[in-house]
Amino acid sequence: MNAATDKTDSPLSVSEKDQRVAITEKDQQEIKQLYEAIRRGRAKLVSPNGEARPLPDSLYSFLVELIGLLNEGKSAYIIQNEAKLTTIEAAAMIGVSRQFLVNLLEKNEIPYHMVGTHRRIYAQDLIQYKAKRDENRRRVLDNLAKKEAEEGLYDRAPCADEN
Repeated sequence: MNAATDKTDSPLSVSEKDQRVAITEKDQQEIKQLYEAIRRGRAKLVSPNGEARPLPDSLYSFLVELIGLLNEGKSAYIIQNEAKLTTIEAAAMIGVSRQFLVNLLEKNEIPYHMVGTHRRIYAQDLIQYKAKRDENRRRVLDNLAKKEAEEGLYDRAPCADEN
């Protein structure tokens, strides 16, 4: 599982209820040291009585990627794929207003289900929508850049404002 990569389908996500906390310089140094240490050798779980057990490969890989993200100065939140999100949490994860998200739900662009009178979205469905949306955005920007390059717009000097 590639949990803490730059990919848009990453299960590391944001919840609006979470408070964002800036990482201090001391924490950044500790994260860097931890990242280097975990990359050099196999991490182990150590019980209070000193008994050590190696981490399962999947957990080890996950921790390396998670610490790597933190080492790069990125923030990460962990959610389960099958987690049910409120519209507020889902909107925060994809960076839109709650009303915009509700409009997407009503257009059936993102699957959802009702719990009483409240809409709930599975995290995996939201992550799939976000990945598709981000891929479309990248494709549009790539096409725009290609067309501008073909028209020679990158070679032109910007026009100065004339007052």
